[in-house]
Amino acid sequence: MTPFPPDAIRAALVDLDGTLVDTLGDFTVALNAMLRDLSLPALSRADIERRVGKGSEHLIRATLQAVDGDPALYPEAWAAYQRHYDAANGQHADVYPGAREGLDFLRARGVRMACVTNKPGRFARDLLRAKDLEGYFEQVVGGDAYPQRKPHPMPLLMSAQALGTAPAQTLMVGDSSNDAQAARAAGCPVVLVTYGYNHGEPVRSADADAWLDSLAQLADLMP
Repeated sequence: MTPFPPDAIRAALVDLDGTLVDTLGDFTVALNAMLRDLSLPALSRADIERRVGKGSEHLIRATLQAVDGDPALYPEAWAAYQRHYDAANGQHADVYPGAREGLDFLRARGVRMACVTNKPGRFARDLLRAKDLEGYFEQVVGGDAYPQRKPHPMPLLMSAQALGTAPAQTLMVGDSSNDAQAARAAGCPVVLVTYGYNHGEPVRSADADAWLDSLAQLADLMP
């Protein structure tokens, strides 16, 4: 890893699912409960993992498609998913090793932080609160905050503006090509973790400045 120059990073935009918290268990429980309500077959964790990361609307539509469900079931599926995810949120999820250490390092360096996720904002805030991570972030930007979500650059640009930092000094920290594409389009540097969800593709194939096995390695990038 090539360290960033001193004072190159003033703020960080941190993804949630697959970056800070392993939420695959929550998704699996909620989606399969939704499918059960619709009298449709269940999906495996591996099948669900490949569909995570592009927002709840995409996740539900992709899940229905995977089990040959009628697309017209979407409104009913959405209502059921929200109900079940609200109950499951954080109950089957764990903070990744090194995540708190990485956030502690950024905070100690005076780096301003926002959580920028495609998860609906209410679910994101509830999860951060449940895992005692909410206090690290000046703002939480969910996938329903703006008309566009990642990989569109809008959430990153708006978040950098809110934090008062230029995109070039605002680091995107994520786990997928969505995060990398959004960062490049916004003009932000980007690092990706190697352990998250990248739609079934190798994360190192995404365009990033560095790849981290743990967020604790942020200290190596910002000596």
